[in-house]
Amino acid sequence: MLKSGVKWMFLIIGTMIGAGYASGRELWQFFGHESGLAIGIFTILFIICCYVILKISYEQKSSHYLPVLRAVVGKHLTGVYDWMIILYLFTTTVVMLAGSGATWQAFHFSYRFGVMAIVIPLILIFVWDVKGIVSINSLILPLLILGLFFVLMLFTFDQNLTLFDHLHEMDNWMAAFPFTALNILPLIAVLGAIGNQMKAKNEIWVASIGSGVILGGISYLYNNSLIQISEEIILYEIPLFAILKEYPYEMFLFISILLWIAIFTTAASGVLGLITRFRDWLNIPLWILAMMAIAIMLPFTSFGFSTLIEYLYPIYGLLNLYVLSAILLYPLVNRYKME
Repeated sequence: MLKSGVKWMFLIIGTMIGAGYASGRELWQFFGHESGLAIGIFTILFIICCYVILKISYEQKSSHYLPVLRAVVGKHLTGVYDWMIILYLFTTTVVMLAGSGATWQAFHFSYRFGVMAIVIPLILIFVWDVKGIVSINSLILPLLILGLFFVLMLFTFDQNLTLFDHLHEMDNWMAAFPFTALNILPLIAVLGAIGNQMKAKNEIWVASIGSGVILGGISYLYNNSLIQISEEIILYEIPLFAILKEYPYEMFLFISILLWIAIFTTAASGVLGLITRFRDWLNIPLWILAMMAIAIMLPFTSFGFSTLIEYLYPIYGLLNLYVLSAILLYPLVNRYKME
């Protein structure tokens, strides 16, 4: 039971920690200065959202996100948000592919080579259906979390930063809501695909609290580090590289590998949510569906990584506020149905 809960926890974290998050670009876009309280609020909101989505998914025994979405936003808005999720998963996976291109560029490979380097394993992982992505996440996510934590703590000690200096800052507290909302649609899409694989309700608590605490802690530590280099971030496509600029090349190489892994896990989660939605219509293997979806995405990667994040993520964050509200109110609205 605990093992299964941890498995879903890593799936949630893998969905969240992608090119935008792991690079620092997404965190800086929403948080930055005066955001100690905002990150705390995000942690609580995220735990609640994961719990509600997983509970609905478990009760519906769903194999894709549509039943979960219908329960959250109601029958009349399901069609609107269905297309919105499809568009969201499509565009954010394009961001991940572009993020892979940007990462390989740092090692003087071509942008196109970097994009193609993620495409092949992204298709192959779906040869093993949904179990493939869950197994990969369970293997590589602990490495990613520990690696990111290690680098941020190293930077904190090297720069003599105080961990709790920004904990009391409150001015930017509202940022917690669009940041949480931004990540709601992929959570619905991915967690809606595993409802028929959960065995017990205790798995929901482990996955929700575990993922929220880990992401909240990493977010605070990361944001605390980015504040120290705020004047330099504008010079970097990937802010994480600004943190690493004083470190040896081996450290730069290590964190670049971790960044690429983060990009891969989120791209895989995005493709999973997208293709499970259409597998009932097209009775073909998931890996062929994945190949078809990625082929359509490739031309859009030419827009570039930071440009895509700068314009798309804030828009999605605002549009998803209704879904966030619906999820937070769901336990109250359905309180007589809750056990």
